[in-house]
Order: sequence, then C-alpha cells, then structure tokens
Amino acid sequence: MSRSLRRGVLAATVLTLSIASLSACSAGNDAQTLEIKPDNAETSVGDIKVQNANVVTQPDLKAKGPAVITATVFNNGVKDQKLDSISLPGTGQSAELSPAKGAAKGPLTVPAGGYLVLGGKGNASAVLANGREAAQDGNAQPVTFSFSRTGKVQIPALVVPAHGYFKDFGPEVVPQPGTTPTGTGQPSESGKPSESGKPSESGKPTESGQPGAPAGHDEAHSGH
Repeated sequence: MSRSLRRGVLAATVLTLSIASLSACSAGNDAQTLEIKPDNAETSVGDIKVQNANVVTQPDLKAKGPAVITATVFNNGVKDQKLDSISLPGTGQSAELSPAKGAAKGPLTVPAGGYLVLGGKGNASAVLANGREAAQDGNAQPVTFSFSRTGKVQIPALVVPAHGYFKDFGPEVVPQPGTTPTGTGQPSESGKPSESGKPSESGKPTESGQPGAPAGHDEAHSGH
C-alpha cells in the first residue's frame, strides 16, 4: 500500500471516530434518550462544591406541605467543614437539617476530601416545613448553603415535584382531605375489635390462642 493511500485510510478512520464521538456526546446530553436525570446547576466556592441541587415538592401539585432539598456537597480541602444551615433567600425559610440514618446526632459534616449527600433513603436530610409556599415548581430557586469555613455558597436549585426520577427523593406525602387510612388494624363498625381478636365466651382465650397447653390442662385447674 502506498504512503498516500495509507494516509487516506488513516484520515477516513479519524473522521469516522470523530463523528461517532460527537454522536455519543449528543446522546449523552439527551436525558430523555438515556432516561436519566438532566444535568443540574453546580457551583464551587473555595474548597466546597455543591452539585445537583434541587427543591423537591409534594407530588400533588396542589398539596401544601413540606419540601426537601437534595444535593451533593464535596469538600476538596484538608479540614472537615460543618454545614451550618440551608436557607432560601427572600422567603424567610430555612431547612431543618438531620443526619443520615444511624449517624451520630449533631451538625452535618462534610469530611475533608469527601462528600455529603442530602436527600434519598438513608441519607442526611434538609426539610422545608412550608415548601410549596417557599418555592414554585419549574422555577430556579436560589438556595444558600452556609459552611463553617467557606461561608455562604449560593446556587440556583431546580424546583420539581416528587415524580419520576425524583419520586424516591421527595418529602413525606401529605394525605389529602377526604381520604381515610386503610388496613387490617382498623376496628369494626361497632368500634370493637374484630371477631378474631375477641376472647371466647367463657372469658378464656380460644384454643388457637393458647400457647400449646397440654390436653386436660383446664380439667386439672377445675379440680382445685
């Protein structure tokens, strides 16, 4: 194969790879194509980086109640930092911060060289008591994170209802008017326990409720 022909083949190969790479990038940025969460805003101040910040509201668009703030906070420094507060400027609302399930009670800490996850099962939480009043779905809501060393870090968080991807990250659902809890633990219409929970007519437990008493047990007692 001549040099000119080899150069032609190489150029064609590079062009093909470039087109393939561009196509892959295009697909990667299309959240609907990959069925993943769209990219959210992120910001960095000093050693702190806040990523994927959202305000997740009630799934029912008309329901009032708590909302939660989700985010991942990275600490690129050599010292731990405490997350002192999260607030929504202009609303007068601040989030109630709670540690992850099983973690020690106290301030939330972003470890040096590590990260802190807010929102989602088992993770630390940031709850806004009146989320619907503080933020409107579809808006980019400014949220301020305050840290012990870095200070204030503000980021526009997307406000979304707890649907789709965000379903498992949403707040506690507020029951709607007119609904009643259901379950086997409800009393009967008379207000008394159901038949299966009533004692026998003699006032003694039914046979099925006795803890394996031997035959003749009652007769032995009656003879005393």
